[in-house]
Amino acid sequence: MMEPMSAVAPPLLEVRGATVRFGVETALADVDFRLRPGEVHSLMGENGAGKSTLIKAITGALRLDDGDILLDGRPVRFSSPADAQARGISTVYQEIDLLPNLTVAENISLGREPRHFGVIDHREMRVRADTALAALGVDVDPASVLSSHPLAVQQLVAIARAVSTEVKVLVLDEPTSSLDADEVAELFRVIRDLKAQGIAIVFVSHFLDQVYEICDRVTVLRGGRLVGEYGTKELLRIDLVEKMLGAAADALAPLGQRLVEPAEGPSVLSARGLASGPRLREADLDIAEGEVIGVAGLLGSGRSELARSLTGVDRPDTGDVAIDGEVARLASPREAIRRRVAYSSENRRTEGIIGDLSVLDNITLALQAQRGIFHRLSTARRRELATSWVEALHIRPADIDRPVATLSGGNQQKVLLARLLALSPRLIVLDEPTRGIDVGAKAEIQRLVGELSDNGLSIVYISAELDEVLRVAHLVAVMRDGVLAQIVPAVGLTSDALLALVAGHTTPEGGGGG
Repeated sequence: MMEPMSAVAPPLLEVRGATVRFGVETALADVDFRLRPGEVHSLMGENGAGKSTLIKAITGALRLDDGDILLDGRPVRFSSPADAQARGISTVYQEIDLLPNLTVAENISLGREPRHFGVIDHREMRVRADTALAALGVDVDPASVLSSHPLAVQQLVAIARAVSTEVKVLVLDEPTSSLDADEVAELFRVIRDLKAQGIAIVFVSHFLDQVYEICDRVTVLRGGRLVGEYGTKELLRIDLVEKMLGAAADALAPLGQRLVEPAEGPSVLSARGLASGPRLREADLDIAEGEVIGVAGLLGSGRSELARSLTGVDRPDTGDVAIDGEVARLASPREAIRRRVAYSSENRRTEGIIGDLSVLDNITLALQAQRGIFHRLSTARRRELATSWVEALHIRPADIDRPVATLSGGNQQKVLLARLLALSPRLIVLDEPTRGIDVGAKAEIQRLVGELSDNGLSIVYISAELDEVLRVAHLVAVMRDGVLAQIVPAVGLTSDALLALVAGHTTPEGGGGG
């Protein structure tokens, strides 16, 4: 039997001794990386491990201080991402970098628009878009405006844009973070087709199941250094996690083993008959003091719409929200914050952090907004608050004057959490708080949720990862087709049983409705 192309061919892309420094900090230190034609290769490591830096070097976004990059066996120096793309290296980033005000077709051809006598040929542009979308099995009108589509479709458009070029190397940075199971399966079909054509694919994901399903090899980085390169068939998952963390994988032990169940008592917040738009059709929910309610459901099941309706971001079409037994008209997030209910969006780049501002400014932003322009916090008080939260949440690096965009994703998420906690809320709603961050940072944030719960804070925790929901929650609210279908205890519930509930196949004995 012939060996697959990736097993016998020399590297299509090779990085030797890659070193990148930012001032006194070394982001990459003498890292080697090999990518063969016709293989799917995963980069694994915690946030801050150097994955993003290596990707930026490969794709022309930054230059190496030391080391070499070889493409087809020849040394190359990319002057820009456009230069790398012209040589056959395309990238799809986790945070979609398309233009929402343009059409789908315009986004797919952006920067390489077909022209006829110097004028953009919109008909040819639509034909190209149709071809690219059809290759992904996506039924989208190329003439439609990108912003009219949900995040999952926008992600697929970004992928269609990348594969519409003559690619040799395709870099996928968290491409499945906004996709449901069917869309992931369709993407994997496309990846396998590209692999069969000899295209080399770098696949960056924090979903271990996906890495083991689609990837041939993994390269593990830790602290900017190379840990090793491994075949996925030879490396046990528990060993992979330990190599990424540099410590035993018991960091991921279920929090439920140490959480103290909150005492029964009156609800901090209650919702009855909550409905909002086409995706949230009906939800009843009660949240007690110190309780963590995990929300599980497929993409489009109404998870985010529930979060936004509970916190004043969206005004529900019908139903009521009560705080301490009194109906509360949460007409805006500001009103919700006044009632000590805070919200963290799943889109931390667009609705969370302000990258150019410092850690200090990001942490104190909401508190200052709550106080108003005539009651400004003193500089000393702002610095004291920011420093205390950086220490309490172990935000690294511990520099409150550093632009928050320079922090890893996990530390950015902790900055957002610090911003919420500075408001002294009684209830926080966290929508996908660990999306796109590494295993170690996930464990740290999940532990923090447990500690906050133990101290009386009520939390609604939304995650697409069922294991994560079970790890943090006392109760699990199951969303199905816009309806909060059931609320069941997390204790004793397996991820397989929860998956069955999400799919609507079964009801656990004793599971209550919500």
